[in-house]
Amino acid sequence: MNWAWAASLDQIWHSPNLPFYLTLATAGFVGIIVLITLLRSERSMANGVLALITLLAIGVAGVVALRGVGAASPVQSAEAPRPVPTATAALPQLSCIDELAGDAVLSACEKTLFGSAESVAAAVAYAASQITLLTSLGDVATANKGAGSDLQALRRAVERDRYGLMAYVLMVRDRCTPAACRAFRSLTDTRQIAANMEERLYENLIMRYAASWNAPTQTAAGMMAALPPSMPTGKPTNAEFPTSASTPPVSIMNPEPPV
Repeated sequence: MNWAWAASLDQIWHSPNLPFYLTLATAGFVGIIVLITLLRSERSMANGVLALITLLAIGVAGVVALRGVGAASPVQSAEAPRPVPTATAALPQLSCIDELAGDAVLSACEKTLFGSAESVAAAVAYAASQITLLTSLGDVATANKGAGSDLQALRRAVERDRYGLMAYVLMVRDRCTPAACRAFRSLTDTRQIAANMEERLYENLIMRYAASWNAPTQTAAGMMAALPPSMPTGKPTNAEFPTSASTPPVSIMNPEPPV
């Protein structure tokens, strides 16, 4: 019987119509008290009624506020929306980290993603934001209570760690090791990240592409060779042109000789 009574109270407490009924009941009770006060017309009772009305209003507001906070918290934690990827609008290559374009495209993304120091720095920051978002939802069991397609895609991108960015962020920022990492509680498969930590995949990719960051994109000889034949190259020529002494004088006042 006690369990049934507790279940009934829980249903009433979580009912979406509770604020309406509570406000209606309070208004009816206050109306009755005000009517009695007007009929009695005693100042002391009027002051007491005003105090009672104030306390009731504060109580109703407190109940509604507590109920709203309690009901909103789990929804916000389970259905936390992903932030708008504004970084991918400025640097489209960051979309390669999301693991949505397929293996053929993502394999070709590596050269673009590591093509400059600015791009690499943005990629590291983007990977860090992904890890922060995933771990903010709690461990796997907690996050899966309200898991949607966005959460699954986010976790898959972090676990795949194609370029070693996630492993690097966890080692540098969170002081993780392949055997111990607090962020691993939010992952279902940590083998790839642990392997990238041991192999230093991110550092190896940096060493591979860093040499080309400050190199000129095209040499001067290559640019000259790329010019079409009709365009002047700027080089001196060996052609001989007649001098002014070898050219006979011409006067516009004299008639032309007959042909």
